[in-house]
Amino acid sequence: MRKVLGIIGSPRKLGNCELMVKEIANRIPEKHHLSLLRLADFDIRLCRGCYNCLTDNGNCKVRDDFPMVARAMAEADAFIVAVPTYFLGPNASLKLLLDRSMGFSEQVWGKPAVGVVLAGMEGKEGYARLGLLNFLSLILADIKGVEVVYAALPGEAVIEDKNLNAAKRLGAALFGHPLPKGSPACPVCGSDTFRFVDRFHVQCMLCSNPGTLDTSSGRPAFLINRSDHGFFLAPEGAKTHKQWLRDMKKKFSEKRKELKEAALSYLRDGDWIKPEKGVEPEEPGPA
Repeated sequence: MRKVLGIIGSPRKLGNCELMVKEIANRIPEKHHLSLLRLADFDIRLCRGCYNCLTDNGNCKVRDDFPMVARAMAEADAFIVAVPTYFLGPNASLKLLLDRSMGFSEQVWGKPAVGVVLAGMEGKEGYARLGLLNFLSLILADIKGVEVVYAALPGEAVIEDKNLNAAKRLGAALFGHPLPKGSPACPVCGSDTFRFVDRFHVQCMLCSNPGTLDTSSGRPAFLINRSDHGFFLAPEGAKTHKQWLRDMKKKFSEKRKELKEAALSYLRDGDWIKPEKGVEPEEPGPA
């Protein structure tokens, strides 16, 4: 029986993200067992950028609940990821997890995944969809489809036919054929989000590779130049990127004295504002 892990990026219990994950799971044709993981339930702290996860033992020095989440992901056969839109972007819990992803076991690579973004106002998901694609791409998931669902009220996501149809499509795609692309996409990573550098030159906002816009066929097409450092496009690229980081850490050790001297010249610039230890925050007053 397939093990499906639902990763919920919303702190709200029985909210639209949770409901959509469960509805998608109900639409999976294959027999499966659904496990659920609400990121807000776990103490996942900021990545310190120490690169200890790149050493031989690969252990992260941050002592929190991250190993539990990583283990759940390693034991799953597939992922359903749901995230709400907060201020035109994905909830920060997903980025917290992604920033620690260097410590993921390679066992998560290549697993099928679908994602759903929840937004309260139609057309106001901002970059939340891109953020979810970024998460799935950087863990090297086999992305079968990502949908955006509009639902402002808790429970509204599962009473609209169009939302239920989206869940049906994602459920069928998880262990089946990926959903077709509905718009011109990056030929390197598959993203459909681009930044226009000038009139014809663009940059893919997912893989960051540059390219041009071609309209000669009457339909827009993006011609993207694939770089040599595609660190989340294939396992080989991810391994190459890890080695690049190890080399940079070695380079830092070699230039430590020079770099430290440069940094220390800025030591006394500005005045730091720091939290007062032992002081309870005041209750907010009336609006």
